[in-house]
Parts: sequence; C-alpha cells; structure tokens
Amino acid sequence: MGVDENSKNTFMELKQKKVHRYVIFKVDEKKREVVVEKTGGPAESYDDFAASLPENDCRYAVFDFDFVTSENCQKSKIFFIAWSPSTSRIRAKMLYATTKERFRRELDGVHYEIQATDPTEMDLEVLRDRAH
Repeated sequence: MGVDENSKNTFMELKQKKVHRYVIFKVDEKKREVVVEKTGGPAESYDDFAASLPENDCRYAVFDFDFVTSENCQKSKIFFIAWSPSTSRIRAKMLYATTKERFRRELDGVHYEIQATDPTEMDLEVLRDRAH
C-alpha cells in the first residue's frame, strides 16, 4: 500500500504553513494508496474535525492542536489519530491496521498518536492531557 504524494504534501502544509487545522486520510483500495479525503481550515474547531470522521468506517487523521501551557506559552502539537470504530467492517479494520505503520512513518513531525475505536477515546480532554 503506497502513500499518495498529495497526502505527504498536505501534511507538510499543516505542519509548516499551518494552512490546515486537520487532514483526514482514507485508504483508496483501487489505487492501493492512502489519499486525502478532507482538510479543515485553520479556523475550524475540534468539533468540526470530529464530526468529519465517519461513524462506521476507518480513517487516519492528523490534527494540529493549539494550547497554552501553564507558563502561558502558546504551543502546538500534531496528533496522528487512527480512527477505527467498532462498528466498521472487519476488512476495513484489518486494512487500516496493516497500513498504519507504513503511512505513519511518512508523516515526519507527528508528536502523539492515538488509537480510537469510539469518540470518547479521542475527545479534546484526551488531547489536552497528552499535550501537557
């Protein structure tokens, strides 16, 4: 399973230029590649991001999480989220599980990784706890 060049470029835009708040990736079985499904602009919220993930299908996503430290410094951490809801098909779960490491290696600059099978495993509090 390959990684579409656009997927790498879109991640770099999020990381370096901050033009995206998040990027959602999907495995395109016909192309045998991980491709960009959706991006969210810098003004979009975490709720917008969470609402963009399908309820019963797997996805990979990166989210640029901004926060303020206890010393009052503005920081940003990039989260890689492997979204694999329990309601998705077994085949999809297997496909995403076997492709994850290869894809994740292509994204240089991710700070934290979260594996989520339901929304509570990746809510904003989870990110906040990890980032601090």
